[in-house]
Amino acid sequence: MDGVIIMGEAIFRQKNKQIAVNVIAACGVMTPRQFAGLGKIAEDLESSGLKLTSRQTVIVLLEEDKLPAFKEELQILGLNISPFGNSIRAVKACSGNAELCRRAITDALNIGIEIQSKYLGQPVPDDFKIAVAGCPRGCTDPYCADFGIIGCSRNLYNIAIGGRGSSGNPLHGRTIAKKCDQRTVFQVLDFVLDKYRKFAEPEERLCKTISRLGIEAFTPNFQLPEKNDVDEEFVAFLTSGE
Repeated sequence: MDGVIIMGEAIFRQKNKQIAVNVIAACGVMTPRQFAGLGKIAEDLESSGLKLTSRQTVIVLLEEDKLPAFKEELQILGLNISPFGNSIRAVKACSGNAELCRRAITDALNIGIEIQSKYLGQPVPDDFKIAVAGCPRGCTDPYCADFGIIGCSRNLYNIAIGGRGSSGNPLHGRTIAKKCDQRTVFQVLDFVLDKYRKFAEPEERLCKTISRLGIEAFTPNFQLPEKNDVDEEFVAFLTSGE
């Protein structure tokens, strides 16, 4: 693939002949040691700059001959280079949990980190992007992801699939499950991934597979939990402009 330095890793040659190395953390969360350490490595290796991405990763610009040293130092910090190609990408998750965003009605950050830890880099027919939002505001654009998880009430999530952003023809994902607890979220994700791997043509994005086969092929056929404890007043507050 043009511009890719190492297949499977998000390292790209730039117009200025430098390389852009895409560094991944736990849904964008680094410790102070990791954050400062990444800056120190970039400075020592004479990086021309660092850039935050919309997928909560960090691009480090380097001369190509500095790559081996950069990868060695990155490993010491406990950070990694993001996967690239036909694989599950870095998970986007908002800061919603019990300790952070006041609008969060359910955990987004911790479940996002758990999903990334379990699924990151797994092979799929084409790139597969996951986004988690802790409330209906959807700050992580879950409806533009292949698999979007949206907090709908306390400890419950809606799931949408088949979204596509970063495109001249963006698509809005379609809801396939509502009011799922965390355990069910993982069950639905496994179900969708299984169907995608089974039915997709090579290099076919999930939205195109859905268009070809119909959303019914990706709708869970197992019993979903029945939950009705949605706090409508609280959800209205979350989606307000206040």
